[in-house]
Amino acid sequence: MAISLFPVTPDFIAEIGDIDLSRPLDPADLAAIRDAFARYAVLIFPDQHLSPEQHTGFAQHFGPLETSIGVYRADAPLRVRADLADVSNLNHNNEVWGEDSRLRMFQLGNRLWHTDSSFKHLPARASLLYARSIPPFGGHTEFADERAAYDALPPDMARRLEGLIAEHSIFTSRARLGFTNFSDTEHQALPPVPQMVVRTIPETARKSLYLASHAGRIFGLADAEGRQLIDDLVAHATERRFVHCHRWRTFDLVMWDNRCTMHRGLEFDDLRFRRDMQRATVSDIANSCEQEGVRIEAA
Repeated sequence: MAISLFPVTPDFIAEIGDIDLSRPLDPADLAAIRDAFARYAVLIFPDQHLSPEQHTGFAQHFGPLETSIGVYRADAPLRVRADLADVSNLNHNNEVWGEDSRLRMFQLGNRLWHTDSSFKHLPARASLLYARSIPPFGGHTEFADERAAYDALPPDMARRLEGLIAEHSIFTSRARLGFTNFSDTEHQALPPVPQMVVRTIPETARKSLYLASHAGRIFGLADAEGRQLIDDLVAHATERRFVHCHRWRTFDLVMWDNRCTMHRGLEFDDLRFRRDMQRATVSDIANSCEQEGVRIEAA
C-alpha cells in the first residue's frame, strides 16, 4: 500500500500515513517522501515506534548524520548517543533537571526562532525530532516557512538582500537569554561562521530566507544596521501567515528542512513534567555560501 499524504496547507506542512518507519522502506515510498519533503518542508509521521537505531537509520536516507553539540559541552555526560541531539528536560540520570541546571539554561535557547546548526560551517539539511514522552500541556513547536516569507518581500528588499552574508554563532543566540557562561574550549570548538541571508533550495530552485537567532551581524553593514535588518527579517518571517504550530503526540516523528524553515519550542512546565525528545540531524552538502557560489573569504 502506498503512503498517504495529508497537507496541512497547500505548500507547507503535511502528515504522512500508512507507513511504518521501523521497517525497511519500499523505494517508491522513499521517493514519495523525498518529493513531499521538497514541496512541504515539514513532514509529520504519527505513531512511529522507533528504537534509536531505527530513528537514525531512517534519517540516513537523507544524508550523513551530524554529531550532537552535546559532545562539545562540559556541563554533563551525554544521556543519549552522540549522533542524537537530546532535546529534553532530563539530565544524564534520566531525571527532570533542576532550576539552576546549566544544561537547562543552554536548552532555553530552543525557545528562540532558529534553524538547526546554522552556527556550524556545515549546517543542517534536515532534522528529525522524535517524541518519546511529552508533557500533558504546552511544549508545542512552531514552524515558519521562510520560502513564503521571501516570496512576500517587497521587491526593493529582495534586491537589497542579494549576496548578503550573516555571521552565525551559538554564543550569539545564548547571549540573547543572558547565558554567556562558556569555557574557552567551547568557544574554540564552535567559532562563528558565515551563512547566506538568502539561499536557493536545489530541489525546487525556490529562494528562501535563511535566518536564525544565531545570526548576529551582517558583513559589510554597521553592527547596529545589520542587527536591525536581521531582527526585521525574523519578525517578517514569523508573521502568523507563515507559521504553523504543531501540537505533539507521543511517538510523533517530525522532519523539517532547516534550509528553508525556522522553528522554536514553546514553553511548558519543564521543572514538573517530563519531555523526552530526541533529534537526528542530517548535514547539508556544503556551507550555504559555497552552495550559492559566493566566496566566503569576501566576508
